Amino acid sequence: MSSASKSRPWDVHRLPSAEGRTFLVTGGNAGIGYFTAEQLAATGAVVVLGSRDRARAEAAQASIRSRVPGARVRYLPLDLAVLSSLKTAVDRLDLDRLDAVVHNAGIALDDPPRRVTGEGHELMFATNHLGHFALTRWLAPLLSAAPAARVVTVGSFAARSERLDLGDLQSTRDYRPKRTYGRSKLAQMCFGFELDRRLRAVGSTVLSVVAHPGGALDSLTPSRPPIRVTTPGERLRALPSAVLVQGKDAGAWPVVRAVLDPQVRGGQLWGPRVFGLRGTPRREPVPSHMAGPAVAARLWAASADLVGTDPHLGFR
Repeated sequence: MSSASKSRPWDVHRLPSAEGRTFLVTGGNAGIGYFTAEQLAATGAVVVLGSRDRARAEAAQASIRSRVPGARVRYLPLDLAVLSSLKTAVDRLDLDRLDAVVHNAGIALDDPPRRVTGEGHELMFATNHLGHFALTRWLAPLLSAAPAARVVTVGSFAARSERLDLGDLQSTRDYRPKRTYGRSKLAQMCFGFELDRRLRAVGSTVLSVVAHPGGALDSLTPSRPPIRVTTPGERLRALPSAVLVQGKDAGAWPVVRAVLDPQVRGGQLWGPRVFGLRGTPRREPVPSHMAGPAVAARLWAASADLVGTDPHLGFR
């Protein structure tokens, strides 16, 4: 790399080429995941949209192709809430290597009652955390086969004010939807930091990085019909909040940088520049409750047990 390209500041609108690389984005059919996929497709990479909904994934592919000439996008049927389906999903990828996975897919429930998956896990914890934990296990050989692969976990501002209850990870005793969601995202972020510690310990070439979109509103997001249409009225009503937050297209910027920037290192946290809520991406200090190895190790052991997987996740 030339010194000029090294010193040039990161530009969210002028991304480096990723020709020849392949990236998987879970939940790549909508929201932050869609814009992450659209921006990565513009680099020349092959982008695989992991989604449980074929029609929505096909609409997302069509939208990306209409905006990125020559975009190379694929669809992978992927339901993170069904842990037993994930090995088959990865086999369907039919790849020799994977250069990055973006653990983005998530579910947020607004109202009680507590819902469980067919395998008996609380739905938000299963989809947001356990599914990505299990998926990493099956992707490990493909990530290890790439020269410098990355696992990018998409966290949330909602995790900052939460603390894990290691005795009740699945909210069986006290279920409150917003809190359970925030804790599921905190579990994801703790996993991302702990994964990097473990990768470094075994001398892996794979990096694990955590990124979050800040405050990203649908009403400030550019339209991508038929996936999502933002009306002029919605945009107008949301304008005052644009001082503090942004659209989901900008919310994707820290995630895309975590995937692509050669200066990014494992174990880092990336988010928006202004109060962690809006603006161009920058590195942030990792909050202490996300960085603690003792809590993370207990979460890891519990997750491996619940998933029924190799505690090394296939990285040795």
